[in-house]
Amino acid sequence: MKVLVVNSGSSSIKYRLFDMTDQSLLAKGLVERIGIKGSLINHYPTGKDAVKKEVNIPDHRKGIELVVDALLNDEHGVIKDISEISAVGHRVVHGGEKYSGSVLLNEDVMDTLNEFIELAPLHNPPNILGIKVCQELLPDTPQVGVFDTAFHQTIPEHAYLYGVPYHYYEKYRVRRYGFHGTSHQYVAQKAAEMLGKDLKELKIVTCHLGNGSSLTAVKDGKSIDTSLGFGTISGVIMGTRCGDVDPAVIPYLMGKENLSFEEMNNILYKKSGFMGLSEGISSDKRDLEEKAQEGDRKAQRTLNVLHYGLRKYIGAYAAAMNGLDVIVFTAGIGENSPGLRKKVCGELSYFGIEIDDNKNSVLGKKAIISTENSKVAVLVIPTNEELMIARDTAEICNNLV
Repeated sequence: MKVLVVNSGSSSIKYRLFDMTDQSLLAKGLVERIGIKGSLINHYPTGKDAVKKEVNIPDHRKGIELVVDALLNDEHGVIKDISEISAVGHRVVHGGEKYSGSVLLNEDVMDTLNEFIELAPLHNPPNILGIKVCQELLPDTPQVGVFDTAFHQTIPEHAYLYGVPYHYYEKYRVRRYGFHGTSHQYVAQKAAEMLGKDLKELKIVTCHLGNGSSLTAVKDGKSIDTSLGFGTISGVIMGTRCGDVDPAVIPYLMGKENLSFEEMNNILYKKSGFMGLSEGISSDKRDLEEKAQEGDRKAQRTLNVLHYGLRKYIGAYAAAMNGLDVIVFTAGIGENSPGLRKKVCGELSYFGIEIDDNKNSVLGKKAIISTENSKVAVLVIPTNEELMIARDTAEICNNLV
């Protein structure tokens, strides 16, 4: 069985094609900077030369079409015909409380996903678009949705409830859900393996940092709190999302600027974060770092806000777990930003954290970057949520009658 995993994010599409007979990777790739200048596709077929192609990618539909073309290409493709793909597994950001596990995607499920767009307006639309395009290209191939929220179902009531009237939870299920669950679960498990420790004995803060970001407190192998909540907007600042903000700011700005609900929502989700604080420089952290090195104050202040937010959450989760054994950095920013890792951990010396500068130079590879004397182990672990999605997809499709 060959399983294609499609992970449609807000400005990127990760994809991997697995042969699930031995869980071997046939090809992987990344379509990045969708809707941003300099968009490109990186295609890595196993056993063949990698391909990097800069091309205008205005939307996710074009991105997925490029993925299929790459897999079928005569020179760098890995399959001869699209029918070789037995199933497609999709990362889906929000399933509310209705879906606590992976499901076969059908019309009823798709209707529900559309209902949840209001909970994840930046991610559910590209998730749904990715599913629809794949359904068009492979109409007879089963498609499976794997939800970000599943790992966080262990968060206790005192951590997932908000301080609003309880009947809003009873009536509308207003609560903290959390996202990036497959990523947080994978890297926490991998960290325990790398350290030769029992996961259930560790107190870990996992930092999934990309265009969308979240931090999770993992205690005894379970998620007990996470920075993203009801939607995909809270926590640290992100590419275009504001992160934590005093709710009083929202009606104040709506009144001052005469903004509608839709306009305010658009500002919070699509015009804030890196893009908003830098006054339009970029939603991509790499661009901000380049500008900051050139002395741009707007770029530097944006990075300062990010670094501070990360330190604050790590400290808070250490308090929530009554201790801290491990910090893990993962995802696009976490795996590829030695400067960020150094800046964040360097100002957490209270915890006895020491970073080895040579080890910290690693990019996109698993490594322990703390010194042997560090009281807290700091790791870089490339996430592999796609493999976890492929496993769920194969299991569900193998059980189909």
